[in-house]
Amino acid sequence: MIPSPAPRRRASVGAAVLATSLVVAGCSTGAGAADDGRLQVLASFYPLQYVAEQVGGPHVAVSNLTPPAAEPHDLELAPAQVREIGDADLVVYLSGFQPAVDEGVEQRAPEHVVDAAGAAHLEEHPNGAGAPGGQDDVEHDEHEHAEHEDDHDHGALDPHFWLDPTRLAAVGDEVAAELSTADPDHADEYAANAAELTSSLDDLDAEYADTLAPCAGATLVTSHEAFGYLAERYDLDQVGIAGIDPEAEPSPARLREVGEVVRDAGVTTLYFETLTSPKVTQTLADDLGVDAQVLDPIESLADGATDYREVMQSNLDALTSGLVCG
Repeated sequence: MIPSPAPRRRASVGAAVLATSLVVAGCSTGAGAADDGRLQVLASFYPLQYVAEQVGGPHVAVSNLTPPAAEPHDLELAPAQVREIGDADLVVYLSGFQPAVDEGVEQRAPEHVVDAAGAAHLEEHPNGAGAPGGQDDVEHDEHEHAEHEDDHDHGALDPHFWLDPTRLAAVGDEVAAELSTADPDHADEYAANAAELTSSLDDLDAEYADTLAPCAGATLVTSHEAFGYLAERYDLDQVGIAGIDPEAEPSPARLREVGEVVRDAGVTTLYFETLTSPKVTQTLADDLGVDAQVLDPIESLADGATDYREVMQSNLDALTSGLVCG
């Protein structure tokens, strides 16, 4: 009997208010510039915060609307945070990923906005090949199932683009361009920082490609399908125990199908995430006699992690140790 996963942690209003108080404390009553002259930038969740910090450098003060170690999908904004969206010098977000942020941007209409969806060229990522059913084989009540079909069965875009470093670099270029519009005196520095970020992410991409080349075609079994862009970039076959929807609870039929894939492909490791309960994945791994370990989708910066690049390095170590490679 496979137990149900624990509820996903929601970003509490209290935590959101605390985060907002830190933002407000650093803002003037003018156009949103920080007291020390830096531009005030709001990022909607961690990977976008990382980009804004790298590109903006010493000329920006970056705040994250999603509290540390919180689940960004479920973010709820306090009224003060919604006001800050309108007051910020730049807002960097991903449309369609966090409804509360989408609503805040629409309501407050900030002057300078980067929507990462355009630069990242989001795609539809279907169910993992070799795992029939996939996204449809989850348990919902009738209303939830109808919503699930509306959101996913007809081709929802996969938001997790940042797990392909080259797509994240493209967002850096957009951030540099918008910062230069807001602060033309430092345009050259923003462009240079974006170029440096691109070089760093290209190096990371090359390391992934070289390291995972022997693993081409390997089956990557994850707790939910957050790794489609990574799998596409490095020629892996992602199979999610649940689909793109992280709230979906896998049905017994889905668990049996994943078990068949694991046995047929000789999979030795199932991967669970940092912000959700590992119980379903760990129990399935135990039932199948395989290992389970963490693969971080980097939706938020987990406790103890330093930055995006460090987590991506840890993910590469997890992949090389857990995938069946030639």
